[in-house]
Amino acid sequence: MRQVLEPFFALATALRQAGFAVSPDQTIGFIEAIGVLGPRGIDDVYHSALALFAIPPERRAEFDAIFRAIFAGQLVQADADSEDDETDAFEPTDETVQIEVEEATDPTGEDAAQAERLAQRPIVENVDGALSRFETRAPQRLPRRLSYRRARAKRGDRIDLRRALKAAARTDGDLLVLPQSRRKLRQRRVVCLIDVSGSMKDRSDALLSFAHSLVQAADRVEVFTLGTRLTRITTGLRLADRSAALTRVAQSVSDLDGGTRIGEGLHAFLSVPRYAGFARGALVIVLSDGLERDDPGAMIAASARLSRLAWRLHWLTPLAADPDFEPKTAALSGILPWLDDLADGSSVNGICSHVLNIARAA
Repeated sequence: MRQVLEPFFALATALRQAGFAVSPDQTIGFIEAIGVLGPRGIDDVYHSALALFAIPPERRAEFDAIFRAIFAGQLVQADADSEDDETDAFEPTDETVQIEVEEATDPTGEDAAQAERLAQRPIVENVDGALSRFETRAPQRLPRRLSYRRARAKRGDRIDLRRALKAAARTDGDLLVLPQSRRKLRQRRVVCLIDVSGSMKDRSDALLSFAHSLVQAADRVEVFTLGTRLTRITTGLRLADRSAALTRVAQSVSDLDGGTRIGEGLHAFLSVPRYAGFARGALVIVLSDGLERDDPGAMIAASARLSRLAWRLHWLTPLAADPDFEPKTAALSGILPWLDDLADGSSVNGICSHVLNIARAA
């Protein structure tokens, strides 16, 4: 059974190594789809992979080359530093096929890098006192919404018929006061997307410590990292011990201090139905400098869709620490119409204060 599934796992691995934002949930969904559909040929496998991995049209040729390499016995040569913009794909027949590799043409941040660099390192725990205060205050001050469940109320918006009938049975039908009910309030879901690319290297550890405090304080929260890929780290952050939680996160995030592909990461988040469902009606917080090296159009389109799903979309960037800050990059200026707030994300204290004041401001 393992040998049968090996090519399908190899495809997902090769796509991630090529810079495609492929999440573990997408890989599992691809395997399950193959099992459910019972593909009759390689075309069924191809179209299933195309749909479930959410391949953007502009990278279809690159995806086709990788797919052929896995399922047709071709071997794709690794990237090398050279002046030639083509990559060789070697077939078992020793014939060579030239595959053009598209190069990024619109860099939007000097400190951001597009190339993927996979590495793991320990995450340094942040011991800022602001995090302790945040954990204490957050349960009462995080945004809330009306639940579908109802509770007793002296001044409700609806008569509680069940309680009224019970009271009438006890008093032979005499009711002096009609019992009322109103909808309960419950904490709104929070989704936090953290940029862990090289341009955020000096702040990544502090942001992940903040994410741990957020998971400990909030009733419903989901946390993801963005770099050259998308990684869900909510499970690791649920450990009460911060040091142990950050150690587990460090083991699961393999693109720390790597390249920057924010647009692809957001698209990967939205392409997984379960993840997109997390954002529906939620408070979505993106902690990133917004220095996108890929096409800014992908980041703008993803932010637009995320804004339509979410209750509010807040983007906290360390660049906003400068009082004269103005978003001048193509990506940051392009997403402004879709943001509810673009604020300072340079310090843990500032981020905690901003999050605690969102409900009041809204």
